[in-house]
Amino acid sequence: MKKITISFSLLALIALAGCKKDGIDKDTSFLSTATLGTTGKVFDISNDNSGKVTITPTGEGASSFVVKFGHGTGASAEATIKPGLSASHNYPEGNYTVAIVSKSLSGQESTATYPLQITYRAPENVTINTEPGGLTLKVSATALYAASYLVYFGDVANEVGTPLATGAFVSHTYAAPGTYNVKVVALSGGAAKTEKVKSVTVTDPFGLPITFESSTVVYFFGTFGGGQQFAKVDNPNPSGLNTSAKVGKFTRGWEWWSGTYSPLNIPLDMSQGKKIKVLVYNPDPALVGAKLNVELEKADNNSPADGIAILKVPVTTSGAWEELVFDFSTISGIPANAKFNQLVLRFNDAADGAAGLGQVIYVDNFRQTN
Repeated sequence: MKKITISFSLLALIALAGCKKDGIDKDTSFLSTATLGTTGKVFDISNDNSGKVTITPTGEGASSFVVKFGHGTGASAEATIKPGLSASHNYPEGNYTVAIVSKSLSGQESTATYPLQITYRAPENVTINTEPGGLTLKVSATALYAASYLVYFGDVANEVGTPLATGAFVSHTYAAPGTYNVKVVALSGGAAKTEKVKSVTVTDPFGLPITFESSTVVYFFGTFGGGQQFAKVDNPNPSGLNTSAKVGKFTRGWEWWSGTYSPLNIPLDMSQGKKIKVLVYNPDPALVGAKLNVELEKADNNSPADGIAILKVPVTTSGAWEELVFDFSTISGIPANAKFNQLVLRFNDAADGAAGLGQVIYVDNFRQTN
């Protein structure tokens, strides 16, 4: 009797398993009766002027959605997504019609359309950055929500704006020194825009000859080293070789390596002359024999490198202007056509190990000759 009972149980299990399989795999009638509910949408429109819109379709009974953006061509004009997911698209400013096609498991489709308006916001916090270099002015700009810019340099009538990309700069050379109103228009990428104006003064370019006499040249002599000073002053002894009104006053800094540096708007071109002549006035007899350094740096293409074009010439007198000659043809490492963009001066640079003495000399009329 026990053996018969086991056999019956196995047959019953097999029969039940067969019924379960037929119920799951073969009864697909519900697919033909699947229906679609009302289709909806959610638009998430960015406010950063990127034009990005995220579209999330909704609807009961949908197995997928096709979102037709109403903008673009080919594959970029639409996207197929599953329920609960989103599609994104970047729009220019304007009005669009977005179509959402809902598809059910039974193959039913329904289409709903929705209006979409994209309006870019006006740029904010516009900042104009200017970098004068003699008569040439570089302009860049920053702003929130700006796609690009137009720059008006303010020196001609009926000026057409110069396009300026974000993160870039544009240059303009003025015909004459003066103060100009530079206008920057920040563009949103749509109709909205924001304008800002900045007053900028441009001057004649700084380069040799250097005479300290022009009111339209910025004679920039930056300093390095503690206590180092340089100033445009009245001529302390307008006589002899130099009767000009203005000269440069060099006060030596505390460190032996102190000096001045002058970026040049007009590069010093060695093909135009290998010598630099400088008028020097030394008021202190104790400094006779101290050397003035003339150093040329920032060569185009780094040819030659800094530290090559250096000459030192001693002061030979006091109480009178004298001319010192720096002959760079004596340095073989300087190419014949080298162009230098910075002039450096040092005085008495530790020839005697002294530092912090504040020695003063006057310089004027830097000029390039053969």
